[in-house]
Amino acid sequence: MSSSTLTPVHFFSHGSTMMLGEESESAAYWKQAGDQALQHKIKGVIMMGAHWDASDDRIEVATNPAPAKSPVAYVHPSKYVDYKLNPDLETAQKCILELSNAGFNVSGNPKFDWIHDTYLILIRMFPNSCPPTTLISMNAHYDPHFHVKLGQTLRPFRQQGYLIIGSGGAVHNLYRNHWSPMLLYSDNFAQEQPPEYWALEFRQSVEDVIRQNSGPQLRRAMTRLMKHPLYREAHATDDHFMAAMFVAGAVGDEEDERTYGELKAETWELTNMCNSQFTFGKWPTTTSSTSKK
Repeated sequence: MSSSTLTPVHFFSHGSTMMLGEESESAAYWKQAGDQALQHKIKGVIMMGAHWDASDDRIEVATNPAPAKSPVAYVHPSKYVDYKLNPDLETAQKCILELSNAGFNVSGNPKFDWIHDTYLILIRMFPNSCPPTTLISMNAHYDPHFHVKLGQTLRPFRQQGYLIIGSGGAVHNLYRNHWSPMLLYSDNFAQEQPPEYWALEFRQSVEDVIRQNSGPQLRRAMTRLMKHPLYREAHATDDHFMAAMFVAGAVGDEEDERTYGELKAETWELTNMCNSQFTFGKWPTTTSSTSKK
């Protein structure tokens, strides 16, 4: 499986709910990434977010044929209420089969309603129409190697024309954010003071790892970030970093060597939340050529 025939992979930091309603550099890049995906006629999206996990040793795949959307705070309902979600039940079953064959305790969840960590990104990427989308849960133990293996197992879907996305956060510690400007003035981008040292340092470490490592070395380096001395300052909980592990698995094969991640956009919110947007790989020229016919 040559890397030249594989779709790119995205690790997106979705940030606060207000990233759905406010314009930003990140929002502009999400739209650009979505436009490119549509130009290359993706079959669908396979996505892991940061707000859905399964207990014990389980993984779940969303199989609700008509999911609702969880409400979004600080965003006018017109930004999301009428957006029609498009669950890809056929691909969900394919993902369940692949994960089961790889030894995961996996099942479908026919009652799961979608949360803003995923549909915020989808609305920004594909504002006119949601592509067929399959959502994969995290596991509540937040084992980085477990989530790398999840991404590794679903990596072959990239050759079939699916876009794999992890939606989490590069620096995402709600306890260390400065909430007053957002709560008092609906201004999530206010920076009354610079980000704190720990946020800047960990943000730089994430970029260094992604830009300087590829293939299996990327997987090892990404998991090591959870042992970084400032990791717990940057992530009070592990949920928003599991998407990064999932992405590392999806783009960390030996055939992915020399496919380095690129920082495409970045938006700071609430003083200390860093929403970095990374893309690994480029669109195959064969797919691009086909789309022009």
